[in-house]
Amino acid sequence: MLAVVVAEVEGEYQFERRRFGSNPEQLRRLAEWLLEEQVEEVVMESTAQYWRPIWEVLERYWKPISEKREGGGPMRGALHLAQALSNRGRRGRKRDFPDAERLVRRLVAQELVLSFVPDAEQRLWRSVMRGKYQLTCHHARLQNRLEALLEEAHIKLSSLVSDLLGASARRMLQALAEGETNPAALAALADQRLRATSAQLCDALGACTELNPVYRRLLKMTLEKLQFLEQQIRKLEQEMASLLRPHQDAVERLAAVPGLGADSAQQIIAEVGAKAATFPSAKALSSWVGACPGDDESAGVSKSHRSPKGNRHMRRILNQSANAAVKHKGSMFEIVYRRLVPRLDTINPSAQLAIGFVDLSG
Repeated sequence: MLAVVVAEVEGEYQFERRRFGSNPEQLRRLAEWLLEEQVEEVVMESTAQYWRPIWEVLERYWKPISEKREGGGPMRGALHLAQALSNRGRRGRKRDFPDAERLVRRLVAQELVLSFVPDAEQRLWRSVMRGKYQLTCHHARLQNRLEALLEEAHIKLSSLVSDLLGASARRMLQALAEGETNPAALAALADQRLRATSAQLCDALGACTELNPVYRRLLKMTLEKLQFLEQQIRKLEQEMASLLRPHQDAVERLAAVPGLGADSAQQIIAEVGAKAATFPSAKALSSWVGACPGDDESAGVSKSHRSPKGNRHMRRILNQSANAAVKHKGSMFEIVYRRLVPRLDTINPSAQLAIGFVDLSG
């Protein structure tokens, strides 16, 4: 159930209370009621994922009509998402309608911490890229499980090949899973450019002559799962390339930054937009990401410079990209990083990438 209040904020507060369900029909009735009451602004708490359907319904049925209404204020049609901690009440005083009324009062007093909610198109980009990231993490876990399985079966292939899922290693593993028991035959499947000799490969694969059939079946299942995940990742890559085709110039410009590539550029654009227009400056973007030092000062004494949490997805991307950028010889990021090395306990190098992104997209 949703506890909703409509407030008249001119002079004394006047609240009208009503409850709605969370099913689609009830949410459409909510949008109609807000239009009848000529509500100009809507604010809600960010509670897990439960705010999303409410936001999308209001964005579809209430916002366009409210924006076109004549005689309204400059903020008509505005949707706000408040972080729940900024609307916390007294301990033991948790009730739905008083919480909603407090939410309105704090919005008017500008005491709420509002979250950045991108438009519907950008939210679609985020869903695709975050789904791809989850598949990539699952792929990495399966690859680690594959190596552990080979170690358990005394197949020491990972000590001779740099990529356990490379072309040569995959051919040998596939033949091993299909029932091949001759180490020489498996070693012959390796590419000629592989540094390991045939004798070394035969020694590493020697345990296949007495390998338990259960290990072969487990190996085959793991390879099939890895292949399926790779197919899904490629499909999401194609989907994202299609969605960002109108913004191809922004992707190419961002991918040219040292430490970044096409994939990292797509992830950044999915999180902040093609032009990062929501953020007025590089400092604002770094603060939202959480890549800048914190500022906790009392009575003239600095207590802590710990960075805020920020957006965890952007922090991950920028931290990975920053580690790659500072190793790019002759780049601006390497020069800045070397200059900041003595002060790295308070300055995060990934903030430099956030600043560079705003400069490039501006």
